[in-house]
Amino acid sequence: MLDLDPLLFNPAYAGFFDGTGRFGAVYRNQWASVSTPFQTLTATAEMSLMRSTRNRNGLNGSLWITNDRAGTLNYGSTTANAILSWFQAVGDGDNLFSIAIEGGVGQVGFSTEHIAMADATESFRSPQVLYPTLGAGVAWFCQWSETLYTKAGFSMRNINRPDISHLETADAHLLPRWNLYARAEWRRWDQWSLMPVAGYQHQGLYSELVYGCDVRWYLNENPRNYLAFSGGVLARQGDAAAISLAVLWHEWTFALSYDANLSRLAEASHTLGAFELGVLYMIGKKDKTKRALPCPII
Repeated sequence: MLDLDPLLFNPAYAGFFDGTGRFGAVYRNQWASVSTPFQTLTATAEMSLMRSTRNRNGLNGSLWITNDRAGTLNYGSTTANAILSWFQAVGDGDNLFSIAIEGGVGQVGFSTEHIAMADATESFRSPQVLYPTLGAGVAWFCQWSETLYTKAGFSMRNINRPDISHLETADAHLLPRWNLYARAEWRRWDQWSLMPVAGYQHQGLYSELVYGCDVRWYLNENPRNYLAFSGGVLARQGDAAAISLAVLWHEWTFALSYDANLSRLAEASHTLGAFELGVLYMIGKKDKTKRALPCPII
């Protein structure tokens, strides 16, 4: 569900939509067949703070909160971040650039009810650790023609490398995580378009590469009766393959995805991976004449 709430990949995508506000929620349930499932719930809110049609620029404010829990110790994390982003159109308006800064707080912790220390000399600093986090991102959008657009971005989170250790005698820093992301839409036929996507992120010793393509079917592009369907396939290199379906109706987007586990855990998980449900609502969407590919902002 790379495009349902894109600001989760890059804070600079905050405000990249044709409206005055956007609200979303995503729920993910992963590896229920292996152990206590990994569950993640995320909520986002975006609002336009200032927008100038004449100068083709604007300021946006956003909030996002995510919570995940897993395992018998109920280990999990909660993060709340605020984003301030600025976009600027260049030239004739077919190019848009955006920059964003992000700051917030996070908490990681677990239940000590069923835990035993392997080393009796170690002691807990606290089963719950609170820490600050900083991030930033840049993004670019280009409307090449009425049938083709591209967008790409780069972001980095945990720039300040916060300490999340639970022990008195050790440090455990949350390493910076950087992300590259690109999406295009090609309106190849009157009511159909192809939407290839790719993303790469890296944190410490770990990295992830995803790539795939969606197909979107525009049934009705009248703003008062807007209706479109999309579906696609996504691969996570060496780990999983996912399918997704979405319905875009008026100001609403409803999405469902499922990924099958193809990693070395497949034997234990019986290839069962994760189910993900998402909903997105946009307010202040403009009533304007049909364009083959509408600009996300102006």
